[in-house]
Amino acid sequence: MNNASSTPLRGMVLMAGCMLVLPVMDAIAKYMATVEGMSPGQVTFYRFFFQLASVLPVLIALNGLRAFSAKRPWMNLLRGAIHGAASLMFFMAVKYMPLADVFAIYFVEPFILTAMSALFLKEKVGWRRWLAIAVGFGGAMIVIQPSYQVFGVTALLPVACAFLYALYMFLNRAIGEADTPITMQTMAGIGGTLFMGAALLMGTAAGEADFEISLPSSSLGLGLLILLGAISGYIHLLVVRAFRMATLSVLAPFQYFEIIAAVALGYVLFDEFPTPSKWLGILIIVGSGLFILWREQKRAAPKPEIVEAG
Repeated sequence: MNNASSTPLRGMVLMAGCMLVLPVMDAIAKYMATVEGMSPGQVTFYRFFFQLASVLPVLIALNGLRAFSAKRPWMNLLRGAIHGAASLMFFMAVKYMPLADVFAIYFVEPFILTAMSALFLKEKVGWRRWLAIAVGFGGAMIVIQPSYQVFGVTALLPVACAFLYALYMFLNRAIGEADTPITMQTMAGIGGTLFMGAALLMGTAAGEADFEISLPSSSLGLGLLILLGAISGYIHLLVVRAFRMATLSVLAPFQYFEIIAAVALGYVLFDEFPTPSKWLGILIIVGSGLFILWREQKRAAPKPEIVEAG
């Protein structure tokens, strides 16, 4: 196998591995909230703080102080703040809900992003993809409905997370390639840390239990929080590298590996397993998402040239 043909394969393997590891981060957040008793807001702050602390030496070693010289600093800080808010919604959800349920509902994000791109960037979205979006949201409702009966409005937190993360990805598209991925990662880490610091202070002042400020109560908890930040920082850098090896249409379906890992971790660590109706909703969401990706790939494929006989 030559190097050109093996590069996309390496990208696929790297992406699959990253997607299987990422849910470990959310399992740690759930453990810290349910076992260690740390507020989701505090866990989210530590996620971004230790993410920045773990990757910053490497980023500076690779790029020096250029890692901070963003051409659009405020836009990148805004991206980090939005990412921080999305992570907060997700970590609040996993405190109260099964991991697999949260991931399944969260995967309406590609549908929201597609809709945003059509409405604001004027990207063409045909009726088939609009139908897939509607079907995907229907699958999410199948997962949400029993969860809403048990958890109330909390069951909508993954939808809020999906919307915020779609907005984060939308800004990535809008910014384009003005800044390098390393600079964007650095500035997003700073933005997320600053946002969560402010959110913790305001939440604590308002007496909200999910924003209670605390320190790790054990060396295990501290180690897990450091691991949480390291996974967040380095896995996302590896995802960027995977996208340099293969195209979006090739790698995007591997995002659904996160659901596989979430189900496994939820079952092993927290004795959680989706009910048959939730499995149906998960399959509908995944199927709709894959259809949208297929349509996007088909639309982006170059049209064969027609040579007229002369």
